[in-house]
Order: sequence, then structure tokens, then C-alpha cells
Amino acid sequence: MKLNLAMFKNSARARKIGVLVCGLLVGFSLPPWGWWPLAIIGTAIFFALCNLALGRLELFVLGTVFAIAWLSLGMMWMWWLTAPGYIIAVLIFSLFHGVASVAAGKFGNTPVTRPICHCLAEVLRFSLPFGGVPLATLPIAISQTAIADVVSVGGPILATWFVLQLGAIFAAYFNRRESRAKVFQLAIALVVLQTFALTISTSKPTGETLRIALVQGGGPQGVLAINASARDAFDRHLKVTQTLLRTDNLDAVLWPENVIDVAEFKTSKEFTEIVAEAVRLDTELIVGITEDAGSNKFTNAQVVVKPTGEITSRYDKVRRVPFGEYVPSGLRGFLGAIGAPMNRIPNDAVAGEDPAVLDLKDTKVAVVISWEAFFSGRANSGVEAGGEVLLNPTNGSSYTGTILQSQQLATNSLRARETSRWTLQAATTGFSAVISPQGEIIDRLGIGTAQTLIVDVPLRSGRTLYSRSGDAPFILALLIALVLIGLAKRQKLSPR
Repeated sequence: MKLNLAMFKNSARARKIGVLVCGLLVGFSLPPWGWWPLAIIGTAIFFALCNLALGRLELFVLGTVFAIAWLSLGMMWMWWLTAPGYIIAVLIFSLFHGVASVAAGKFGNTPVTRPICHCLAEVLRFSLPFGGVPLATLPIAISQTAIADVVSVGGPILATWFVLQLGAIFAAYFNRRESRAKVFQLAIALVVLQTFALTISTSKPTGETLRIALVQGGGPQGVLAINASARDAFDRHLKVTQTLLRTDNLDAVLWPENVIDVAEFKTSKEFTEIVAEAVRLDTELIVGITEDAGSNKFTNAQVVVKPTGEITSRYDKVRRVPFGEYVPSGLRGFLGAIGAPMNRIPNDAVAGEDPAVLDLKDTKVAVVISWEAFFSGRANSGVEAGGEVLLNPTNGSSYTGTILQSQQLATNSLRARETSRWTLQAATTGFSAVISPQGEIIDRLGIGTAQTLIVDVPLRSGRTLYSRSGDAPFILALLIALVLIGLAKRQKLSPR
């Protein structure tokens, strides 16, 4: 049995069309479509078509076209914010995969080097430029499957390689030129890794729970901050909070990101109203605030307000959204000169520096604000600092459709598995959700719904292997593997 690629062998055009379709398959494996097996099928056929390429230029084109199709679908949310930025981002990130295709062919042993090189291309995309854009990723595609448990061992890097390696195994198995023994060895290695991920657990329940209410105010989507009244979102969330009762016996109430937009929170009318709710419910409120921080500067923070009127804990967002919350240094003037709408980003957010954790009365909670959920290191910093549950207050009201929102939900499923913590996502317009440490979405509120979710969250202590190791060992392992394969190839080709 072999994969029938006869129609592609003698036609470079057919191969280009083929990889374009493969990229679309991967794109449709992502939320909100979520047909996850297509991620493996798409990469398998893509790798098989790369085996037919004639030369490095064609490999580069095939890798680039594949990624353009994949990322054009998966990053469509950017189009409604900035069409030029969307096109530029897709092209830049796709070029990474073009280079990866060439590199894999150069190193040889393609059933091994293709997954490694394309995984390293994703490592670059997770980090560059401006901190990276880790959306539309392969781990997000598999987030609701048992395969995703590998993130507790090696995070998004290992999960990315795992999916790519599965695709390479299928591509190699149906290619008679490849050694079936080698293919089965790779398959066995993946099974062992998956079994290890499913059985190992290095965290445990503390026996305590946190009774918390998530507040979702609802309202319209696709609304930019410069076109909205700051008070509207506050009023919606206050109205929903007022449906809660003192008899709910809450330990905390969580509001989404930057629902409160004021010059100075402590002296604002909104602060007085928040304290009144804390007194009425006899509990702490964890609220998202945006405050002025000097000329053309602002802060984006999550603060804990007690019934006494004290602000007892604060976390300022560290990972800011490039071209959303700030314009990278030196680019504001240039972009304005060429007609970019800099009026949409009149001020720059000031980055925080502290670990992603807040102190409540009886526990510590890890917290990642909105965009930070896509960066596993931010969630891990909160767990490392003692967080026993993970919170993700977020504001997705600027985005049209549900592509980004559903990918964020899937991402928080990965963060839950990576940290072995219950994870709570509180969104302004949706989706607010409750996610178990096994990555299962237990409950969620739909887009536009104005409602609360009350949940008794089991607190957990201890850390996973990934929480302790981070990404560096797995990136290093991929690089070492490439070097060893390259040395083996050179030794094989050198005259004896």
C-alpha cells in the first residue's frame, strides 16, 4: 500500500496546488472549525509532496505556499484589525517555513529533519518579530485531544514537533523509498512519549477550593476602544455583578481585562462602586483596570479590591500586544508617515515586570491578562510564584467573529494541561469558561451573553515537568538532533 502521488511527480504546478490544499487542511484543523485530524493529514501529504520537489527553490516555494494557506485561515482575525498587517505577518511567518523546507532537504533523513526544521520555524514564529504571534498553531488544533497531554512534558514546542512527526511518519510509511523499520521505530518512540505524558502527574489537589464568580458583561464585538464609551463596558459588568447575592458565599469575583478605563482608579467613581459591591457581597473583587501613566502612556492591570476599600494586590500586564497596545520603538513616526492609522493606538502600554500572580485572602492565583495566555511562560511564572489556580481575564470585544476567541479558549486548555491547574477565562463579550487541569472545557458562556459563572475551583499544588523545565531543553534537543544528522550525512559522504 502506498500513497498515490503519480499525478504530482511530473508537474511542479500540481505540487504547488497540492501543498496549497494541504495548508488549507491544516487551517481548517484549527478552531473555530476544529477538524483536528486534518492537521496530521495536511502535514503528511505536504511532506510527501516535498519529497518530489526538484531542487531547493521548489522546496522553498512549497514550504512558503503551504504556510500561507495555513496561516491565512488561522490568522484571519487580524484582517478586521489591520489588513496590511495581516498580509505582512502571514508572508513573514510563511517564509520561515519556506526556509525550513530547504533546510530539511539539505540535512537529509527527511522523515526526521522535516518535523524538526518546521518545528524550529514555529519556534521562531512564537518569538519573532516583536515577541511573536503564537496563534494558529498545531498545539491549538489538537488541544481537545489526548495527544495534547504531551504539553505537560514539553509544552507547545514538543506538541508542535509531535504533530509534525506524526505527519512525517505517515508520509514515510507510504513512501517505498523510506525504510519501514525506521518508520516503525519513530512510531514506537511517539507511543512511548504519549504514554509517559498520560501517566505522569507531578501536581496534586490541596484539598481546598476557591468559590469564584466569573462576570461576563456581553455587548457587541468588533468595537475598537477609540470608538466606544469607557463607561459602557463598566455598566454592563456592574449590572451582571449585581445579580450575585451575599448568600452565594463567594471567595472572589473576577472581572475581565480593562473593563475599568479611568485616569486614576483609586480616585474614580468606578472605584467607589467596586468597593460597594465588595461590601455587599463580602468578598474580594479582581478587576481589570486601565490607568493613565504619564504622557501618552497607560497601564493595563488586574487588581484585588477588598471590602475595606484596600487594593491589596496588583499585576501589570507584561506581554503587550504589538500594534494593539503599543507601537514598537521607532515605528510610530514611520507608519504614520505612510498612512497607517496610528490614531487607533494613540498611547502605549507600559509593560509590567512582576511574576504573573495575585494574592487573595487565603491563596495565590496565577493570572495572565488576555494576550499573555498565548505565551506559556507567562502562565508558568504565576505557577512558579505559587499560583494554585490560573486566571485569564480578557477583552476580545475588538475582534470580529470567533476565530481568535475560540483559539484563545483552546490555548487556555493547553495552559491548563501545562500547569496542571484549573483555568478560568473571564471575557467581556465571550467566551468565559471553566477548564479542568486535563484541558477539558467544563462550562462556557456564549458570545454576547451577559451572565455570571459560579464555580468551586479545586486548588492544586506542585508543578509539571514542563513547568519546571520550560522550552529551552526541547529547542536545544531539536538543534542537537539536526547537528548530529548533519554530521552523520557528512561522514557518510566523505571518502574513506
